[in-house]
Amino acid sequence: MNFFRKNLTLFIVLFADICIFVAALLIAHLIRFDLELLVSDWRIFILALPVVVPVKLVVFYLFDLYHGMWRYTSISDLTNIVKAAFCSTLIIVFIVLQLYRFEGFSRSVFVIDFLLTIILVSGFRVGVRFYFEEANGSHFTGAFVARLLNRNSANLKGQKKLLIIGAGDCGEKMYREIRDNGRLYYRVVGFVDDNPAKIGKKIHGIPVYGPVDNLGQIARKRRADEALIAVPSAGGQAMRRIVAYCKQGNLAHKTVPSMGELIDGRVSYSSIREVAYRDLLGREAVRLDQEKIGAYLRNQCVMVTGAGGSIGSELCRQICRYRPRTLVLFERGENLLYHIEMELRRNFPFIEIVPLLADIQDKGQVERAFAQHRPHTVFHAAAYKHVPMLETQPWNPVQNNILGTANMACASRKYGVERFVFVSTDKAVRPANIMGASKRVAEMLIQNQNGCGQAESPRFVSVRFGNVVGSEGSVVPLFKKQIERGGPVTVTHPDVTRYFMMIPEACQLILQAGGMGKGGEIFILDMGQPIRIVDMAKDLIRLCGFEPETDIRIEYTGLRPGEKLYEELITQGEGILPTTHEKIMVVKGMECDLEGLQTKIDALAEAASAQDKTAIRSLFKQMVPDYQEA
Repeated sequence: MNFFRKNLTLFIVLFADICIFVAALLIAHLIRFDLELLVSDWRIFILALPVVVPVKLVVFYLFDLYHGMWRYTSISDLTNIVKAAFCSTLIIVFIVLQLYRFEGFSRSVFVIDFLLTIILVSGFRVGVRFYFEEANGSHFTGAFVARLLNRNSANLKGQKKLLIIGAGDCGEKMYREIRDNGRLYYRVVGFVDDNPAKIGKKIHGIPVYGPVDNLGQIARKRRADEALIAVPSAGGQAMRRIVAYCKQGNLAHKTVPSMGELIDGRVSYSSIREVAYRDLLGREAVRLDQEKIGAYLRNQCVMVTGAGGSIGSELCRQICRYRPRTLVLFERGENLLYHIEMELRRNFPFIEIVPLLADIQDKGQVERAFAQHRPHTVFHAAAYKHVPMLETQPWNPVQNNILGTANMACASRKYGVERFVFVSTDKAVRPANIMGASKRVAEMLIQNQNGCGQAESPRFVSVRFGNVVGSEGSVVPLFKKQIERGGPVTVTHPDVTRYFMMIPEACQLILQAGGMGKGGEIFILDMGQPIRIVDMAKDLIRLCGFEPETDIRIEYTGLRPGEKLYEELITQGEGILPTTHEKIMVVKGMECDLEGLQTKIDALAEAASAQDKTAIRSLFKQMVPDYQEA
């Protein structure tokens, strides 16, 4: 009984197909003999049934036509039906020829039976899919009757009318998911697109309107409640334009992820979200050399310091995609470590996740971690980054950003690490603050590891980039909180600019640069064009549904300690060269002076231990000639 219940669907399918096979053979005889069957014809029909039905059942089974779900019948299923019908007909003809030598059998009956089998089986299965699509889950009666009566099914209780902006592949996929998902209370009433070749056409019976400039008029005409922006390739300027027209038409709007976010996923309704500032930033998807990255990460032990931070945690997520054997999470923040550990264990159960509650400043903890786990690759992302705070306590970045990095580099060399990637910052270029100066000294330390007659392994490289949107300490979360409070939004200076990129993009390029490094290089990520912070503030205010200066005031507070108006990616004397990746450049190495550098680092360590601000600043000026206090 349990076996019957478990396979009830299969038995129903088999019974339906048996009925179809019998009907196809009978109709074939009727067509062949002009709807008049003599006793002899009935005898031939009865003789053929024991051959036709079993052969077709077996062949259809071998073509995998009883393992699929009919509600998802696809082109491949229909192709298999044609193949199965053709093969079974050949086998039936061969058997009839062997058993009866075709005496009394009409050859044309089998040709007609072949065609009818395809038509009836395909039609039945497509009908089942149509049934489930019309049913829309629990809403079958209302949706199906409404469609039959040509009524506007959006009038059903709770259902909203939706315009899809973008009549491309993404928009078509979103329409099908909304149509097929019975839990979504939406009805697509139109597509909107700028392409003149698409305007006036239909997609699955839904008209395409346009251009986007007429969005407000289209929304009023179709009485749309919401808009879905299904243009994942849209740049920042295009996204700003679409959002502006949505606001003009008082149309609630959401978007699908950008192409960069969709690299490893698929378009689905669950991925739809509110339009965020990263959409207005409009950076292109990153091209990755998956083979090169996978070659140095797959089946290896990888360590990430600062694993709970913005960059570190995203690095961990992306590293796991390349299936390392073990991922060691080196983090001193207890809560941060717990959250990233739980997330990775849930999403990547096949990878050994090792959480280490440890501090890079503690040389003993660093040594024990390397001795126990013997990492093959190290991504060093742990750092102090808060510029104004570090200006008042300069000993902390010395101990963490410099001495902590020295501990990691020393342990990497001692325990045979293959590759060491140091995550740096554009603030290390012509540093105007203690944080930038400390990162520049750390860069020099890493550069010298491969430039002073040291062994080629480990390969020590640095990766330098600017601000990342949404990271801890970024202006975007701060601006959002200020807008939620009703303002004012505080900007330090009307002319201040910064380079910005997305956290996933930065981490993808870090992984790529790690695979390209031979040792001693500083890789620079292409940050695009610098953005005025005041323009960013205005965009965010508009994104939240307000108007700058009218609803939310912008207030200028003046540059904070250690801040400058603009950031740079290269310093004077650094020769920048292209690489095989269009978004990654490399600067030539500096002359080797590891002994002299180490002497000054020792002096910095003493000054930091004594918390001597003056000595620390003086030593930084000696070590980094470009360092000028802002």
